[in-house]
Amino acid sequence: MSYDDPRYRGEHDQEDGGFPYADTYPDGGDYSYPGERTDSILRGGYSPPNLDDVFDDPAAGEPGRDRFGVHLVWELLLLFAVAAFGYVLYRDSRFAVTGDGLRTLMISATTLGLLVLAAGLSLRAAVPNLAVGPVAVASALYFADHAGRGVLISAGQAVVLALAVGAAIAVVTVGLHVPAWAASFGASLAVVLWIQRHHHTVELGRGVYQPVSHAPYWFGGFAALAVLGALLGAVRPVRRVVGRFRPVGDSAQRRGGAAAGISALALLGSSALASAAGVLTALQDRTIEPVDQSLALTGLALGGALLAGTSAFGRRGGLLGTALAAALLAEVLRYLRITHPGVSQLAVAAAAIGAGLVATRAVEAFGRPQPAAEQPAERWRTIAPTTTTTTMPAAPADDTWGGSRPTGWTSPLPASTPDDRWRDDWDRR
Repeated sequence: MSYDDPRYRGEHDQEDGGFPYADTYPDGGDYSYPGERTDSILRGGYSPPNLDDVFDDPAAGEPGRDRFGVHLVWELLLLFAVAAFGYVLYRDSRFAVTGDGLRTLMISATTLGLLVLAAGLSLRAAVPNLAVGPVAVASALYFADHAGRGVLISAGQAVVLALAVGAAIAVVTVGLHVPAWAASFGASLAVVLWIQRHHHTVELGRGVYQPVSHAPYWFGGFAALAVLGALLGAVRPVRRVVGRFRPVGDSAQRRGGAAAGISALALLGSSALASAAGVLTALQDRTIEPVDQSLALTGLALGGALLAGTSAFGRRGGLLGTALAAALLAEVLRYLRITHPGVSQLAVAAAAIGAGLVATRAVEAFGRPQPAAEQPAERWRTIAPTTTTTTMPAAPADDTWGGSRPTGWTSPLPASTPDDRWRDDWDRR
């Protein structure tokens, strides 16, 4: 009896999932990566849809679905904090959360939210951008200096210059494959040097657009952008593509062209969002002084992103965390400005970063995929790529059960021969 006998194929279909040798294919090829644990998929008889649970890096990744419950719990705590500070503001300083005070608070929350969104985008891509604060301050100064050309034109020029800074960071980060925090910090020093040479106060004209009258639309647009980005990031393929720059083994090992491209786009987008925050700050404050607040803004942006539930290691993030963190920071800063004007923004940024690091630890501990159930040792052995193919002699014309079994299949199991497995099948009959 030969391998082509349908009775023989049916029996092995029930035992090994479709092939006499579960680790090989009918054409003799081996389609596994070196070191990939394909036996848990092929020999275990898992259905094809479960292959979606395999991480992008089979040799060193995390198989399975990320757990999202920790983000929902954390965002519920943020919601309670926003409600609590809102109540305190309403009780002690009602003017701050009613009428013009509320609209001003919404613009402040939008400005902080754009900075938090900029830092969060770079964190999700595992390329933290520490230049968001200096870029925002420089954009505000440039916009105020050139506002006479028109709001849209001067704002567009400020964003283009910010994109140039982001491109420089991306070239260094991706080209040399170095940590983005180091490259962005070097770029921020260059931007701060430009800010320090800007020695005069700039005032916007009376006819320049005032965003406070449209505060609900500004805050609503920011919140919609943040939630839309979070929803896209919650999709597993999108999340893992965006976070491909996150190392899974050697941190200095290049992560491929897709990771490089996504990381560069994230740095560009982060710089553009920071520039938009600076332009909105100039429109709100109307008077821009050359006082360097870049360090405080960077700290608030990073602290807000971490406080929102974005992992400091990259890839993982929540849904409503960015909007809630921005609203909370705006309320805290407004409350302290009214009741304790001597408190620095640096203290608020430090506290936000501290709480955000606690959130990162919780996200990484409770958000990673659950460990798979332990499998027998033989099901987890590593399959090496097959380099040679052994062809057995052809079967005699009078093929019988007592004869040797011909095969042209490739088996990576040196401890077992086709004749041994043939006799085992015969014994079980």
